Amino acid sequence: MLKDKNIVLGITGGIAAYKVVDVVSRLKKQGANVEVIMTEHATEFVSPLTFQTLSINSIHVNMFAEPKSYDVEHIALAEGADTFLIAPATANIIGKVANGIADDLLTTTIMATKARVIFAPAMNTNMYSNPIVQQNMAYLTDLGYEFIDPGTGILACQTYGTGRMAEPIDIVNYLNDSFYERDLEGKKIVVTAGPTIEPIDPVRYITNHSSGKMGYSIAAEAHRRGAETILITGPTHLEEPKGIRVIRINSTLDMFNAVQKEFDSCDILIKAAAPSDYRSKTVDSQKIKKDGSPDGPTIELIKNPDIAAHFGNIKEDRIVVGFAAETDNLVEYAKKKLNEKNLDFIVANDISKDGAGFKSDTNIVAIIGQEGVITDYPILKKSQIAGIILDRIRNLLDTRS
Repeated sequence: MLKDKNIVLGITGGIAAYKVVDVVSRLKKQGANVEVIMTEHATEFVSPLTFQTLSINSIHVNMFAEPKSYDVEHIALAEGADTFLIAPATANIIGKVANGIADDLLTTTIMATKARVIFAPAMNTNMYSNPIVQQNMAYLTDLGYEFIDPGTGILACQTYGTGRMAEPIDIVNYLNDSFYERDLEGKKIVVTAGPTIEPIDPVRYITNHSSGKMGYSIAAEAHRRGAETILITGPTHLEEPKGIRVIRINSTLDMFNAVQKEFDSCDILIKAAAPSDYRSKTVDSQKIKKDGSPDGPTIELIKNPDIAAHFGNIKEDRIVVGFAAETDNLVEYAKKKLNEKNLDFIVANDISKDGAGFKSDTNIVAIIGQEGVITDYPILKKSQIAGIILDRIRNLLDTRS
């Protein structure tokens, strides 16, 4: 999303300026054009030459330096920006902008731009919690300026608290998200992800190989596109997508109950999870011991509720999307599930193929709709497939409006 975007980056005088070196590097790797404005105090922390080398652009510092072109510098920078990022954003720069002060190149350019302006605050925790700083940020937020929340931890002053600048990867992800078309704004999407676990005793359980990567990718994409997103996830090792309400569950019954609580108020349910079809009829309170039998213990299984089928058959005007992970007769089994579960469409994949399956970062899918049309896709990243799924949902919403 950042390829060929013009990012004007304002760097102020804080120790977190060293982390912005990584921000510039990441932006350039994604194809962005980065114009850097440094305050004079910022140059005391990191040399302008460092940013010039990484951005492959001249660095702007002095308001009254000899111009490099006939453009009025701060106006040219302001008008050329797709997005304006200030990182680190000190209490000083936030206060200046909130009070309309334009006394150097950076503040003057901020005043002149019509691009979205995003602050990444970084300061001592007592400064950050100061009511004046909080009031300034609230005022700027009301005016349409944006803030990337700082992290909590050990600060440069060796105190612990909130105020450390967001990590470079989070800042760049925020910028990426800011360029997404928010075509799902106003919609509530519930996404299920990952496996479920069904206990046998305090030590053992039944589960499967689902990693949750597909569901997490869909949830992250839905959030970027403006939807209120709820992720209901079984146990995974994945980092939670930011800005999303995450509900963690263990068993299939847990997942069923969690979906039920959200279903009445949702517009779309995407069942990307791989819940266990069966659970043990009884769960021993003590660890099952070896009994010397050559066959071992017998575990009687009973069916779990079919979450997609249950909600698909009571969906009314909601959109319900399911998944079919198969090893043979892919289209036949997927069509059967599509009809039995009353889904709007189903995403089918043959998990025996190379590059597909649960733990891979890629997948090979076919999407089958109620009209019977099968659309096959080549091997793609799961993040790309998430976009395809949500595009299809957007098209369904448009045909119903």
